Amino acid sequence: MSDTSNYTPPAVWSWNQDDKGGFASINRPISGPTHDKELPVGKHPLQLYSLGTPNGVKVTILLEELLALGHAGAEYDAWFINIMKGEQFSSGFVAANPNSKIPALVDRSGPSPQRVFESGAILMYLAEKFGAFLPAEPAARTATLSWLFWQMGSAPYLGGGFGHFYAYAPIKIEYAINRFAMEAKRQLDVLDKHLADNEYMAGSTYTIADMAIWPWYGALVKGTVYKAKEFLATDGYTHVNRWTDQLAERVAVQRGNRVNTSSSFRQHPVHERHDASDLDRTDEG
Repeated sequence: MSDTSNYTPPAVWSWNQDDKGGFASINRPISGPTHDKELPVGKHPLQLYSLGTPNGVKVTILLEELLALGHAGAEYDAWFINIMKGEQFSSGFVAANPNSKIPALVDRSGPSPQRVFESGAILMYLAEKFGAFLPAEPAARTATLSWLFWQMGSAPYLGGGFGHFYAYAPIKIEYAINRFAMEAKRQLDVLDKHLADNEYMAGSTYTIADMAIWPWYGALVKGTVYKAKEFLATDGYTHVNRWTDQLAERVAVQRGNRVNTSSSFRQHPVHERHDASDLDRTDEG
């Protein structure tokens, strides 16, 4: 690794396979599968291939919320995809998501399987499929989608920016940490000011926008991602904390937050979910 204080970019970038970053072993500058392996298929029409990261949790929260409303068709199989072992680069996963990122959903309820990838797209697909958590009234629907896409556009700065350089980079670069800490705090300020006047992201109605934002920013203010609560002084965002605590009290949020997890990063983990009763147990390994 070069001395960052004296680094001059070359005329043409080349891949340094000796990079020691936290995810260096699974990062590469090309797409496509690295090995042949089909994805497993369970008993339910909805097949989710995921991991209990913030992006994965968004979807399992929505599925559990749909089930809590009585939508039996939202029963699902959730398969654990170990990204540190490169399982997202199997031929089967790439067929479900050519971008090789979790989560990926395959809906087998129709005449032919329908793949859906990108977490925001999955939330919209399921909300529209079941007619829930995406308001039909134009103003509320627009607000929901605006905040959903705000999260999709903002999270790369939080995760790939602040989270990477603060928590995962092999060296601490003051400029990079300061740059993305500033952006993380700006985003939290945006949320805090909005939630000062709104119970939920779309006003008085709980929607997929809340489900998308909570796993990222709720976890950030509570220090469960990146362990940056003190560094970012997140206790000061009182309205974000109020909203975070309010959502955390929902049973479906608690259930969805445990799916596709392990004890290394979640209490009461459930490695895979193939039946509602699976959430009555934990996988502590």
